[in-house]
Parts: sequence; structure tokens; C-alpha cells
Amino acid sequence: MDKRKIILSVLGVVLVVLAIFGAKLIIDSNVQEKPPVKKIVKSVFIDTVKNRTVPIVVPANGNITALHRFELFSEVQGIFRYSSKDFRPGQQFKKGQVLLSIDAQEYRASVQSAKSELYNSITSIMPDLRLDYPEVFQKWEKYLNNFDMSKAVPPLPETENEQEQYFITGRGIVSSYYQVKNLEERLSKYVITAPYDGILTEALVNKGTLIRPGQKLGEFIDPSVYELEVSIAKKFGDLLKVGENVALSNLEGSKTYEGTVSRINGKVNQETQSIRVFIKVEDPELSEGLYLEARLDAKDEENAIEIPRELLVDRSKVFVVKDSTLNLVNVEPIYFTNNTVIIKGLEDGTQIVSANVPGAYSGMLVKIEGKKELLKKDPS
Repeated sequence: MDKRKIILSVLGVVLVVLAIFGAKLIIDSNVQEKPPVKKIVKSVFIDTVKNRTVPIVVPANGNITALHRFELFSEVQGIFRYSSKDFRPGQQFKKGQVLLSIDAQEYRASVQSAKSELYNSITSIMPDLRLDYPEVFQKWEKYLNNFDMSKAVPPLPETENEQEQYFITGRGIVSSYYQVKNLEERLSKYVITAPYDGILTEALVNKGTLIRPGQKLGEFIDPSVYELEVSIAKKFGDLLKVGENVALSNLEGSKTYEGTVSRINGKVNQETQSIRVFIKVEDPELSEGLYLEARLDAKDEENAIEIPRELLVDRSKVFVVKDSTLNLVNVEPIYFTNNTVIIKGLEDGTQIVSANVPGAYSGMLVKIEGKKELLKKDPS
């Protein structure tokens, strides 16, 4: 009996030991070793910083208008009778040619009547001049001899003393003279001539039309000289100078022109904080209202580089590569365009990341895949 208990006790101990070892084997078999952490090294493209003088070019655009523009208005009333050429849009006129002539027969007769009255008034004082002022009689006689009713009234002879002046004025000669000159001046308004070689861009009346005072008749321009008005930021207005050359191009970019800054407005637009700049351009291919884009050279920024805007982080930082590691460094943005930004603050020889790196952060390990220029060089 005692022997049986001993055997059972030994077997129990053995089973317990085996259970412990079995449990340990099972636990050890379920433990998985952690794989070694793989270091991710991304490939990047870089460019070597080489500071230089970067021109700041301000883009602007607008429609050109003729620098010399002549809007035709009537100051008198009458029937449109004559024009040197057809009074129609697109018609070209030479300087001095009649653009438009209004019937002035009735008014011309009144001018001739006033001339005749002036002539008679001077004639009536000639006997008194011979007797009282013989020293001035000859010059007034000469004036009458040269008086031509078909021509404009010549200026009155200059008076030599107060007595002569009082006498001439008291007889109404001076007032009659200026009345005639006033009528002659108004008579000249019945004929409108071309002030320069140009083209009629607008014609609002036809021959035979009754024209009234204040009525607009058309528009006449000089097609050889145009002006482009653009608005630029005030901070660049002080840098522009009258006479600077400006590169211009059409909307498609297929044609280029050269203009010159002709005027700079000194008034700042309160809403946009911009000023108006006027660019003069001459080219036979240009036409009124054509849309042009301008590139104004505002200033030259020294010791700077130009990079794509997408490479700028938080508007004032860029990634550089140092010892195969990305570093985020501060830079000084100088000027933003639509696609690029001019920055300062990087030393020559710095390896700057020239293409976006997804998920980039300061301290990331990288390898240089190759060199890629920050901006494509202009093939021109």
C-alpha cells in the first residue's frame, strides 16, 4: 500500500514537470521575433544654388487706344454738304483734307455784311483823319486799299497815341472789327479738316443730314501711334522710369512689339493700391482696341535665385540636402509671380531640392537621383 502511494506521487510529480515543460514550449513557439526596421530612403532631384542678379518683371495687360484721337462734334447747325472722301468708317484722310463741310451760305452772307459795315465805318472817318490826324491818315488809307472782302479781315493798324485811340474807338471801329472776327471764327466751324493723317473709325452722319449744335459726328484717329494703359502695384511704381523699354505681345504670343513707358500717373488707386502706367507703342500692324500683354522691368534683385512656387514651404522655407538628409531652411521671398518666386538667403553651392518630394520632412534620409534645373532655361 505504501509502495503504491509512492509510485503515484512520483508519477504526479513527473506529470506536473512535463506539463510545465510543455506549457513553456507552447509559449515559446508563439513568440515571434520583430523584424529589423527597414530605413526608407527616398530619391530626390537637386540643383546647385548659384546666386545671380534676377530681374523682377511685372506682368500687365490691357487694350491699346490711339494716342491721337479726334472726336468730331458740331458747334453750328446746317446740312452736311461735302467731304473730300466718303464719310464712312475705315476711310483714310490726309492732313488738311475736308472731313466734313456744313452748308454755310446764309451765315457767310452775314459775315460779308459785317465786313462791309466795317469797311464803310473806316471810310467814313477818313476825311476827319486827313484834317485832324494827318500823321496817321496814310496808314489807314493803306489799310483800306488792302481790305479784301473775299479774305479774312486783316488786323487794324496800331494806334500811335491816345488821341488816335480815343478817336478810332469812339467811332465804333474797334467793336465792329472784333464783331467781324467773331463771325469769321464761327464761320470756320462749318468746315472740319483732318488735323493729321489718319483714319475715320466712327461716322454717325451722312451727306444731306441736318446737323445740330453739340451733335457728335464721328471719330478720327492717328493709326500710327497707340498707347497701352496698365495698372501695377504701387511698390513697383517708384522703380519704373519714363522712357524704359517694355516687351509687348499679343494674346496668342505669336507676335511681339516694343513699347516705351511714356507716362506714370502719380495718383494711387485707393481700392487696389495700384497706379496707372501708360506705354507708347508704334507698329503698322496694330489696330485700335487690340489686347496686348506687357512685361515691365521693375528692378534687378542681386544675390537671388528664382524657383517654382511649389517648392516654397510655409511661404518662407525650402528643402535642401546636406549629408544625405533633408533640411528645412528659412529664405527671404522677394517677389511672387503666378508660377515662380524670387528668394534670397541661400549660399552658393547649396544643394536645393528641385522637385517636390511627397511626405518630405526635416531629417528624412534621401539619395540624390540626379540633377534637375529649378527652372527651364529660355531657349531664346
